[in-house]
Amino acid sequence: MDHDKEGSGDGSASALKQKQLEDWLPVTASRNAKWWYSAFHNLTAMVGAGVLSLPYAMAHMGWGPGITVLILSWIITLYTLWQMVEMHEREPGGKRNDRYHELGQEAFGEKLGLWIVVPQQLLVEVGTCIVYMVTGGKSLKKVHETFCPDCKQIRTSYWIIIIASVNFVLVQLPNFNSISGISLAAAVMSITYSIIGWAASVKKGVIADVDYSIKSESMSDGVFHFFTALGDVAFAYAGHNVVLEIQATMPSTPEKPSKVPMWKGCVWAYIGVAICYFPVAFIGYYVFGNSVMRNSVDDNILITLQRPPWLIGMANLFVVIHVVGGYQVFAMPVFDMIETFLVTRLNFQPSTVLRITTRSLFVGITMFVGICIPFFGSLLGFLGGFAFAPTTYFLPCIIWLKLKKPRNMVCLGQSIG
Repeated sequence: MDHDKEGSGDGSASALKQKQLEDWLPVTASRNAKWWYSAFHNLTAMVGAGVLSLPYAMAHMGWGPGITVLILSWIITLYTLWQMVEMHEREPGGKRNDRYHELGQEAFGEKLGLWIVVPQQLLVEVGTCIVYMVTGGKSLKKVHETFCPDCKQIRTSYWIIIIASVNFVLVQLPNFNSISGISLAAAVMSITYSIIGWAASVKKGVIADVDYSIKSESMSDGVFHFFTALGDVAFAYAGHNVVLEIQATMPSTPEKPSKVPMWKGCVWAYIGVAICYFPVAFIGYYVFGNSVMRNSVDDNILITLQRPPWLIGMANLFVVIHVVGGYQVFAMPVFDMIETFLVTRLNFQPSTVLRITTRSLFVGITMFVGICIPFFGSLLGFLGGFAFAPTTYFLPCIIWLKLKKPRNMVCLGQSIG
């Protein structure tokens, strides 16, 4: 009996320690978010730097495939987003899958779930943070060149360091809800610079001798660029990698489960996605055609545009604000993983010093990679097919079939058996 009591005491102590850890970790520390938090967090995560490269992606796919891919991606990813929101809790008031890898573990097992989800999720989130470093640096450079054309040119790497210096400060905010104001500002900026992007294209008018044909040096080159364009589209819909972590910040009761306010916010976010993505992609391609492949040194439409200079300069400043906010949203789940590993596996004590050290180191690494590989965004369009598409398009459906076991699938399995 004494042994049983001792075991029970150890179990209670372990549960208490786990609760204290969850109350400290950035994803689960605060659960008082409202539905509009879901709206602007998801909008910030979704409408990122990827929207600016959609005309470039269209140029590699052409009108028919491009329109089809973009519209189907919007529909499919909205559906897979609904699946993930529904699977956050198996039943109202039950166990919550607060992290993507926890959902993977429930579907595939403790170890296999981690190996399936974590590498892909980290590639998406860390890769996006690096892209945002580079995009922020390039956009800040464009702002400088626009408002001070006669000033001495400054290398992009220095602008990336400036972006990193801002992130060094902001990443110290402890949890998701503490970055709500930054995320809201980023969401507003994303809608604003997207509107400026297509509105400035309309004002510019269709360029002379516009050409919508797909040009490539060889068949293999054309196929490579087509799949790279698909990777760019997948990158534009990468918000699924943080959706469960966003939902984890919401309160949940049997009477009102977290999926209710979360889904309401997701619907509004996807309306914002449509407002941003489709006009930028279609109008940008209509105005420039495949010249975005030939004449532009960058796949960012705001850097391609030159006039009116004050408006393009302001739009690039809005991009800077957005990527700084987006960096926080995508970095928060990474911090959660790192801090969990350090505390549970390496026995570090949860502390402010630990948090400052690990987060500053992360910003430093993403800054270093961004400076060394300024073309990382182009590379990510290719690599993104290995992680962005699976975690957004395929994996939610596979997990849904695994956990929900739809009646039709059960009947099919029984008939085969």
